[in-house]
Amino acid sequence: MMKNTMKALTLTALSLWATTALADEEVERTLAAAADGQVSVSNTAGMIDIRGWSRDEVHVLGDLGSGVDELVFKRDGDEITINVKVPRNHHHRSISTDLEIRVPENSMIKVSAVSADIEVRDLLGAQRLSSVSGDIESEAAASDVEIETVSGDVELQGDDKEMVSELNSVSGDVDAQNLAGEITANSVSGDLTLVDSQFDRASLQTISGDIVFHAELRDSGRLNIETINGDLEVDFEGSISARFDIESFNGVIDNCFGPEAVKTSKYTPGTELNFTEGDGSGRVYIKTLNGDLRMCKE
Repeated sequence: MMKNTMKALTLTALSLWATTALADEEVERTLAAAADGQVSVSNTAGMIDIRGWSRDEVHVLGDLGSGVDELVFKRDGDEITINVKVPRNHHHRSISTDLEIRVPENSMIKVSAVSADIEVRDLLGAQRLSSVSGDIESEAAASDVEIETVSGDVELQGDDKEMVSELNSVSGDVDAQNLAGEITANSVSGDLTLVDSQFDRASLQTISGDIVFHAELRDSGRLNIETINGDLEVDFEGSISARFDIESFNGVIDNCFGPEAVKTSKYTPGTELNFTEGDGSGRVYIKTLNGDLRMCKE
């Protein structure tokens, strides 16, 4: 009887030890930082939440997955590195790590993830954000932004100040609003949506995704839109002065201002539309293979 009791107690102790060993680890660390330095973050799975604040320090609050080797948190000059290190052979379930990070608001950030979602708020510095299968949601204020994901969605909220934006996704949707300046946005099978913005340069391209452009093209601005199978909806906010060169191989061109589209040949279904609006200072190029285009101005 005693032998069985000791065996049961031993098994219980081993079970409790295993549960403790596999439990997530909470960490909280702080480092002094340059007011306009660089913060680099890497996390394989989970979540990365970055917020700017007025302090000259970086603060990390994390919930590390049980399979994580360690959290690297170090400073080298004006750069701070935050890296969730995981074993080479790992399972995503056991390494899922959530990070809440506070950085000086003028920091430049570089963030990379595999299946982690990324959120950025209250930051004034430039951003370079990438994830393979995670969603990326960011606010940007006057500094340049590069966002790239494979199967995740991208959401970018600007503050109507001048900046250069580069947004890329393979199968995720890209949504942006209140931007100004220049933008390049590309997607293979996701939709592109740009609203309530004003551009000097805009280049939008998809393979099979739809494109929505509800924005202002400034004087002498350039707009280039290309898609193969996606439909296009273009609404110019404010006045528009530009030369238009529009071509569709097998789609309908519906223009609510200016002339109507004409067939390119009596032997093919293609149509084109070439005209000048206003003083023609800007240029608008739109090309689609099979998608329909509806174009208007407010």
